[in-house]
Amino acid sequence: MRLLHAGRSLILASGMAAGVLAVSASAGAVDPAADQAHPAQSPAVDWPVLKPARPLDAATEARIAAMVAHMSLRQKVGQMIQTEIKVATPDDLRTYYLGSILNGGGSWPYGRREASAAEWLRLSDAYYDAAMQSDAPDKIPPLWGTDAVHGHNNVRGATLYPHNIGLGAAHDVELVRKIGAAVGKAVRATGVNWAFAPTVAVVQDQRWGRTYESFSSDPAQVRAYARAYVFGLQDDPSGHGDVIATVKHFFGDGGTDAGKNEGVNTATKEDMIKIHEQGYIGGLEAGALTVMASFNSWNDKAEGVDYGKMHGSRDLLTDVLKTKLGFDGLVISDWDGVGQVPGCSKTHCPQAVNAGIDMIMVSQGWKPMLEATVKDVEDGAIPVSRIDDAVTRILRVKMRAGLFGRRPSASKYAGRDEALRNSALARRAVRESLVLLKNNDHTLPLKSGKRILVVGKSADSLANQAGGWSVTWQGDQTTNADFPGAVSVLAAIRKANQGGLVRYSATGEDVRVEDYDVVIAVLGETPYAETLGDIKTLSHTARYPEDLSVLNAVAGHGRPVVTLFESGRTAYVSDLLNRSEAFVALWLPGSEGGGVSDLLFKRPAKAKPGHNLDFRGTTTFDWLASACPSKDAPVLFKAGYGLTYRHHGPNLAPLAETPPIQSCPDAAK
Repeated sequence: MRLLHAGRSLILASGMAAGVLAVSASAGAVDPAADQAHPAQSPAVDWPVLKPARPLDAATEARIAAMVAHMSLRQKVGQMIQTEIKVATPDDLRTYYLGSILNGGGSWPYGRREASAAEWLRLSDAYYDAAMQSDAPDKIPPLWGTDAVHGHNNVRGATLYPHNIGLGAAHDVELVRKIGAAVGKAVRATGVNWAFAPTVAVVQDQRWGRTYESFSSDPAQVRAYARAYVFGLQDDPSGHGDVIATVKHFFGDGGTDAGKNEGVNTATKEDMIKIHEQGYIGGLEAGALTVMASFNSWNDKAEGVDYGKMHGSRDLLTDVLKTKLGFDGLVISDWDGVGQVPGCSKTHCPQAVNAGIDMIMVSQGWKPMLEATVKDVEDGAIPVSRIDDAVTRILRVKMRAGLFGRRPSASKYAGRDEALRNSALARRAVRESLVLLKNNDHTLPLKSGKRILVVGKSADSLANQAGGWSVTWQGDQTTNADFPGAVSVLAAIRKANQGGLVRYSATGEDVRVEDYDVVIAVLGETPYAETLGDIKTLSHTARYPEDLSVLNAVAGHGRPVVTLFESGRTAYVSDLLNRSEAFVALWLPGSEGGGVSDLLFKRPAKAKPGHNLDFRGTTTFDWLASACPSKDAPVLFKAGYGLTYRHHGPNLAPLAETPPIQSCPDAAK
């Protein structure tokens, strides 16, 4: 099933109608193809009203009510606390009744980066067993959350899929559903039961450091993808591979001024509904059990309403999300996010709880947060009814996910390293996501058996290939050894060029270009995540002058140059394009570089019939001909652009080049 696009519009192919995405018998998830509301098509500017994705079960609700009635205040507040595995032991769950733990980016069981699935599982079982040994009247299993955003990416050796921006370029809803299911299987193999994914932001300014976590600039595509991904992640009737999904970050994070992370969105209410809310509608339609609040603020200047920080907005978390959108799961805060609410700290924030935060993510000071929240209730700053509602939602999620009475090691995938991997699916995703932007004089595809010079810093760098949220939070401070089983682009080219010669030179300055038939330059961004990935200019050369230097060294020698560009966003690269006969956007393809070589080389004589070796990806964001985004910025490639071998179009003429711009005028705001 694909999203077929005509220009920038997207329609669902008939695969959904044929029942490709069926209803989950266990979780009660709705068919993600069945829209419950179409606010984007409505001329009325008001928050859409949705029915809950699954009806409340009377028996389950009665059981939850009885449990809440039996709990002490301290036990209730304990359920509302989530903290890091670095600072909470299994015994802490037994003693303080903590409802959840998480591993942040770059956090591993027992501090071991190389921990196997079995070691992850052992710690998960330990947390579960400790929770079962508490003196609470009802034994409540814990949630374990993880940022599995492009595979189970904190786990060494797990398959890494293309980041969301690449999956968006594939325009393949069924592929996204399958990846969601594969991620669920991998997560359950380690005993973890909650993935903080998918991100459903609709990015408006690609200087934002989380741009690669966005599927598209088209709200309709984001909505469809959110629906499919959530359904894939949560839909395992056996309970062996199901994982709780999280649509994040609620909401408007992709529309902040100048693309500043945790900044201010000044969109109108109409744009918030038609653009930024759509991914949440898709995720909730599929029955997403959790929603993560966003760091950003919203100031509706057109209406003169400043909602402030999302973590402290009752209007948005309760009135819009829980009431109008019918969300009856739990709202989790982001990492110490409550500390940004005016008048709050990282360890004390009654405002956030009253606004609608049900579970508080606390990086370190969870004991002070627990004590302060208990006192807030005793002093009347937080109503007992709000605490009871939060705990009810937490228990509802745990019951719907089938966590009661199921030790993490009960999954048939438990502890199995092979369940972490699905290289064939990831390789397919890479093939579908690549976008051919330039192919003058039919430079591509290449014939194998040639003398190939490969240059550029990213050719043999799995860290650059994977991007952020890969083994570590920022994706840096890693080596190729941290990605066992992964295939770099250089390794894939060597394997594909059968009978030929491949030489690698990082700079291209120590070789004679004329000795080779073709040059392949693998360039692009180095890893980053969220705030540290925010930039002040889209000029790639301003940030990475070494890439232009590489092309200057190999261009103009009478040999065609093929540039493979790894990035988490579109960028101003006119200078790089001018020095390349062919140019391919790889995005951040992940662990399977073989998907790149699949498209670069001509079809082998003995290739299997039907094997897709042509490009099919198209951009889901405008590719600017300017370093600074603005309403009037010239567009080089409109969203929806992408060449194929069958439809190659005319040669791309030389482009005007501007000197590298280090910072755009609005970047300091």
